[in-house]
Amino acid sequence: MFLKLFLLFTLIPIVEIYLLIRVGEHIGAGNTIALVIITGIAGAYLARVQGLKILSRIRKNLDAGIMPSGELIDALLVLVAGIVLITPGFMTDCIGFLLLIPPTRLLLKRELAKRLDIWIRKKHVHITYDT
Repeated sequence: MFLKLFLLFTLIPIVEIYLLIRVGEHIGAGNTIALVIITGIAGAYLARVQGLKILSRIRKNLDAGIMPSGELIDALLVLVAGIVLITPGFMTDCIGFLLLIPPTRLLLKRELAKRLDIWIRKKHVHITYDT
């Protein structure tokens, strides 16, 4: 786990810096900075819009007495999208924008559900119910 986190926190910034330099060489430093700012603003706006839609669905489900489990996962993924979108860089922006697209989120939710099922069966995750 430590190795994965170490690679995550070292490789991603290195790739982002490399991409920023390469893009800056082609379109100029000012345009690169403007592009990073614009994608950050657009991403934050889109994450807000998606988040409000999901919040509305959560409220409707709760009012109907339905557990909004899928919507809660959507909300988590949109939160992650918002976080990576305000992080400067092109790779993180691509990941963030992909997370804001509902069909992409659906694929990721399905994969997360499969992994969670495996973790539960292998007893890596324990679920308890309070009554």
